Amino acid sequence: MKLDILAITAHPDDVELCCAGTLLVQMALGKKVGIVDLTRGELGTRGTPEGRILEGAEAARILGVDVRENVGLADGFFQNDEAHQKRIIPYIRKYQPDIVITNAIDDRHPDHGKGARLVADACFYSGLRMIETLDENSNPQQAWRPKNVFHAIQDRYVNPDFIVDISAVHDKKIEAVRAFKSQFFDASYNKTSTEPQSYISSPEFLNFIIARAQEMGHAIGAQFGEGFTSYRKLGVKDLSVFS
Repeated sequence: MKLDILAITAHPDDVELCCAGTLLVQMALGKKVGIVDLTRGELGTRGTPEGRILEGAEAARILGVDVRENVGLADGFFQNDEAHQKRIIPYIRKYQPDIVITNAIDDRHPDHGKGARLVADACFYSGLRMIETLDENSNPQQAWRPKNVFHAIQDRYVNPDFIVDISAVHDKKIEAVRAFKSQFFDASYNKTSTEPQSYISSPEFLNFIIARAQEMGHAIGAQFGEGFTSYRKLGVKDLSVFS
Protein backbone atom coordinates (compact mmCIF):
# COMPACT_ATOMS: atom_id res chain seq x y z
CA MET A 1 0.00 0.00 0.00
CA LYS A 2 1.48 3.32 -1.06
CA LEU A 3 0.76 6.16 1.35
CA ASP A 4 0.85 9.88 0.72
CA ILE A 5 1.89 10.71 4.28
CA LEU A 6 3.56 8.57 6.95
CA ALA A 7 3.87 9.90 10.50
CA ILE A 8 6.79 8.22 12.30
CA THR A 9 7.26 9.29 15.92
CA ALA A 10 8.93 8.03 19.07
CA HIS A 11 5.98 7.02 21.24
CA PRO A 12 2.37 5.92 20.88
CA ASP A 13 0.42 9.20 21.42
CA ASP A 14 3.10 11.51 19.94
CA VAL A 15 1.25 11.64 16.62
CA GLU A 16 -2.03 12.39 18.36
CA LEU A 17 -0.50 15.24 20.33
CA CYS A 18 1.44 16.99 17.60
CA CYS A 19 0.04 16.25 14.13
CA ALA A 20 -3.24 14.30 14.29
CA GLY A 21 -5.18 17.35 13.14
CA THR A 22 -2.97 17.71 10.08
CA LEU A 23 -3.44 14.03 9.23
CA LEU A 24 -7.21 14.45 9.50
CA VAL A 25 -7.15 17.49 7.23
CA GLN A 26 -5.09 15.63 4.64
CA MET A 27 -7.35 12.56 4.76
CA ALA A 28 -10.33 14.84 4.13
CA LEU A 29 -8.51 15.89 0.96
CA GLY A 30 -8.28 12.25 -0.12
CA LYS A 31 -4.75 11.50 1.03
CA LYS A 32 -3.74 8.05 2.28
CA VAL A 33 -2.14 8.31 5.70
CA GLY A 34 -0.38 5.93 8.09
CA ILE A 35 1.33 5.95 11.48
CA VAL A 36 4.45 4.14 12.65
CA ASP A 37 5.40 4.31 16.35
CA LEU A 38 9.08 3.68 17.05
CA THR A 39 8.58 2.30 20.59
CA ARG A 40 5.82 0.91 22.77
CA GLY A 41 6.40 3.61 25.39
CA GLU A 42 7.37 1.02 27.97
CA LEU A 43 9.22 3.54 30.17
CA GLY A 44 6.09 5.63 30.67
CA THR A 45 5.10 6.41 34.26
CA ARG A 46 1.58 5.12 33.65
CA GLY A 47 0.05 2.31 31.63
CA THR A 48 1.66 -0.77 30.12
CA PRO A 49 3.24 -1.41 26.71
CA GLU A 50 0.39 -3.77 25.84
CA GLY A 51 -2.19 -1.26 26.96
CA ARG A 52 -0.63 1.54 24.96
CA ILE A 53 -0.73 -0.61 21.81
CA LEU A 54 -4.47 -1.06 22.37
CA GLU A 55 -4.92 2.65 23.04
CA GLY A 56 -2.99 3.39 19.86
CA ALA A 57 -5.28 1.08 17.90
CA GLU A 58 -8.33 2.90 19.27
CA ALA A 59 -6.81 6.27 18.39
CA ALA A 60 -6.08 5.00 14.88
CA ARG A 61 -9.71 3.93 14.57
CA ILE A 62 -10.90 7.35 15.67
CA LEU A 63 -8.59 9.07 13.19
CA GLY A 64 -9.40 6.65 10.39
CA VAL A 65 -5.80 6.20 9.24
CA ASP A 66 -5.03 3.47 6.74
CA VAL A 67 -2.44 1.69 8.88
CA ARG A 68 -0.65 1.84 12.24
CA GLU A 69 2.46 -0.20 13.03
CA ASN A 70 5.03 -0.35 15.82
CA VAL A 71 8.75 -0.86 15.19
CA GLY A 72 9.41 -2.09 18.73
CA LEU A 73 12.58 -0.11 19.43
CA ALA A 74 13.67 0.22 23.06
CA ASP A 75 11.94 3.18 24.65
CA GLY A 76 14.53 5.66 25.90
CA PHE A 77 17.52 3.72 24.60
CA PHE A 78 17.25 3.69 20.82
CA GLN A 79 20.02 5.48 18.96
CA ASN A 80 20.53 7.13 15.60
CA ASP A 81 22.91 4.54 14.20
CA GLU A 82 23.11 2.07 11.32
CA ALA A 83 21.27 -0.72 13.13
CA HIS A 84 18.32 1.45 14.08
CA GLN A 85 18.15 3.20 10.71
CA LYS A 86 17.92 -0.21 9.05
CA ARG A 87 14.97 -1.05 11.34
CA ILE A 88 13.05 1.94 9.98
CA ILE A 89 14.03 1.94 6.29
CA PRO A 90 11.81 -1.10 5.50
CA TYR A 91 8.73 0.82 6.68
CA ILE A 92 9.60 3.79 4.48
CA ARG A 93 10.15 1.54 1.48
CA LYS A 94 7.03 -0.48 2.24
CA TYR A 95 4.69 2.52 2.25
CA GLN A 96 6.63 4.85 -0.10
CA PRO A 97 5.30 8.08 1.43
CA ASP A 98 5.79 11.39 -0.34
CA ILE A 99 5.83 13.14 3.04
CA VAL A 100 7.10 11.92 6.40
CA ILE A 101 6.13 13.73 9.60
CA THR A 102 8.21 13.11 12.69
CA ASN A 103 9.01 14.58 16.11
CA ALA A 104 10.40 18.01 16.88
CA ILE A 105 14.17 18.33 16.44
CA ASP A 106 14.46 19.60 20.02
CA ASP A 107 11.88 18.93 22.73
CA ARG A 108 11.37 18.25 26.44
CA HIS A 109 11.58 14.47 26.03
CA PRO A 110 15.02 13.35 24.75
CA ASP A 111 13.42 10.61 22.64
CA HIS A 112 11.67 13.24 20.52
CA GLY A 113 14.90 14.85 19.33
CA LYS A 114 16.58 11.46 18.91
CA GLY A 115 13.58 10.15 17.01
CA ALA A 116 13.50 13.21 14.77
CA ARG A 117 17.11 12.78 13.71
CA LEU A 118 16.81 9.00 13.39
CA VAL A 119 13.77 9.23 11.13
CA ALA A 120 15.19 12.06 9.01
CA ASP A 121 18.44 10.15 8.41
CA ALA A 122 16.56 6.90 7.70
CA CYS A 123 14.50 8.76 5.08
CA PHE A 124 17.69 9.82 3.31
CA TYR A 125 19.35 6.41 3.45
CA SER A 126 16.13 4.77 2.29
CA GLY A 127 16.79 6.39 -1.08
CA LEU A 128 20.16 4.69 -1.55
CA ARG A 129 19.79 1.58 -3.68
CA MET A 130 23.00 0.04 -2.35
CA ILE A 131 21.35 -0.36 1.06
CA GLU A 132 19.48 -3.63 0.77
CA THR A 133 16.37 -4.43 2.79
CA LEU A 134 13.69 -7.11 2.68
CA ASP A 135 9.94 -6.86 3.20
CA GLU A 136 8.00 -9.12 5.59
CA ASN A 137 7.91 -11.82 2.90
CA SER A 138 11.69 -11.69 2.41
CA ASN A 139 11.39 -9.94 -0.95
CA PRO A 140 13.94 -7.24 -1.84
CA GLN A 141 12.63 -3.71 -1.47
CA GLN A 142 13.15 -0.85 -3.87
CA ALA A 143 14.89 2.32 -2.74
CA TRP A 144 12.53 5.15 -1.85
CA ARG A 145 13.13 8.66 -0.51
CA PRO A 146 10.25 10.89 0.65
CA LYS A 147 10.09 14.32 -0.97
CA ASN A 148 9.79 16.10 2.38
CA VAL A 149 10.38 15.42 6.07
CA PHE A 150 8.48 17.73 8.41
CA HIS A 151 9.05 18.08 12.15
CA ALA A 152 5.95 18.64 14.29
CA ILE A 153 6.00 21.03 17.25
CA GLN A 154 5.05 19.36 20.50
CA ASP A 155 5.99 20.42 24.06
CA ARG A 156 8.57 23.18 23.66
CA TYR A 157 7.62 26.16 21.54
CA VAL A 158 9.47 26.28 18.24
CA ASN A 159 8.96 29.02 15.67
CA PRO A 160 7.12 27.18 12.86
CA ASP A 161 8.06 27.28 9.19
CA PHE A 162 4.40 26.69 8.36
CA ILE A 163 1.11 26.11 10.17
CA VAL A 164 -1.81 23.91 9.14
CA ASP A 165 -5.35 25.10 9.93
CA ILE A 166 -6.97 22.24 11.88
CA SER A 167 -10.03 24.16 13.12
CA ALA A 168 -12.52 21.84 11.41
CA VAL A 169 -11.01 18.68 12.93
CA HIS A 170 -9.70 19.83 16.30
CA ASP A 171 -12.42 18.07 18.29
CA LYS A 172 -11.60 14.78 16.55
CA LYS A 173 -7.90 15.29 17.33
CA ILE A 174 -8.66 15.71 21.03
CA GLU A 175 -10.90 12.62 20.92
CA ALA A 176 -7.92 10.65 19.56
CA VAL A 177 -5.63 12.07 22.28
CA ARG A 178 -8.13 11.00 24.93
CA ALA A 179 -8.00 7.43 23.60
CA PHE A 180 -4.76 7.17 25.58
CA LYS A 181 -6.62 6.94 28.87
CA SER A 182 -3.59 5.72 30.78
CA GLN A 183 -1.52 8.70 29.72
CA PHE A 184 -3.80 11.72 29.82
CA PHE A 185 -6.41 12.85 32.31
CA ASP A 186 -9.34 10.44 32.39
CA ALA A 187 -11.56 10.41 35.46
CA SER A 188 -12.80 6.84 34.98
CA TYR A 189 -9.26 5.47 34.53
CA ASN A 190 -8.03 7.34 37.60
CA LYS A 191 -10.75 5.78 39.77
CA THR A 192 -9.27 2.30 39.34
CA SER A 193 -5.57 3.13 38.84
CA THR A 194 -3.03 3.23 41.65
CA GLU A 195 -0.34 4.64 39.37
CA PRO A 196 1.33 7.96 40.21
CA GLN A 197 0.37 11.11 38.37
CA SER A 198 2.77 12.30 35.68
CA TYR A 199 3.60 15.48 33.82
CA ILE A 200 1.06 14.65 31.11
CA SER A 201 -1.74 13.08 33.19
CA SER A 202 -3.16 16.28 34.69
CA PRO A 203 -6.12 18.23 33.29
CA GLU A 204 -3.76 21.17 32.88
CA PHE A 205 -1.68 19.31 30.30
CA LEU A 206 -4.68 18.72 28.05
CA ASN A 207 -5.56 22.39 28.45
CA PHE A 208 -2.02 23.21 27.35
CA ILE A 209 -2.37 21.06 24.22
CA ILE A 210 -5.55 22.91 23.32
CA ALA A 211 -3.94 26.27 24.08
CA ARG A 212 -0.95 25.43 21.87
CA ALA A 213 -3.31 24.66 18.99
CA GLN A 214 -5.10 27.96 19.64
CA GLU A 215 -1.77 29.78 19.66
CA MET A 216 -0.78 28.27 16.32
CA GLY A 217 -4.20 28.93 14.88
CA HIS A 218 -4.15 32.55 16.05
CA ALA A 219 -0.90 33.10 14.15
CA ILE A 220 -2.67 32.34 10.85
CA GLY A 221 -6.07 33.81 11.64
CA ALA A 222 -7.67 30.45 12.42
CA GLN A 223 -9.17 28.93 15.56
CA PHE A 224 -6.74 26.00 15.83
CA GLY A 225 -3.51 25.06 14.09
CA GLU A 226 -0.50 22.74 14.13
CA GLY A 227 2.99 24.03 13.40
CA PHE A 228 5.88 22.36 11.63
CA THR A 229 9.51 22.98 10.75
CA SER A 230 11.50 21.80 7.74
CA TYR A 231 15.25 21.42 7.18
CA ARG A 232 14.88 22.24 3.52
CA LYS A 233 13.43 25.43 2.13
CA LEU A 234 9.88 25.04 0.91
CA GLY A 235 8.89 26.41 -2.48
CA VAL A 236 5.51 26.99 -4.12
CA LYS A 237 4.39 27.64 -7.69
CA ASP A 238 0.94 28.99 -6.88
CA LEU A 239 0.65 31.83 -4.36
CA SER A 240 -3.01 30.97 -3.77
CA VAL A 241 -1.86 28.19 -1.42
CA PHE A 242 -1.37 30.96 1.12
CA SER A 243 -5.06 31.35 1.85
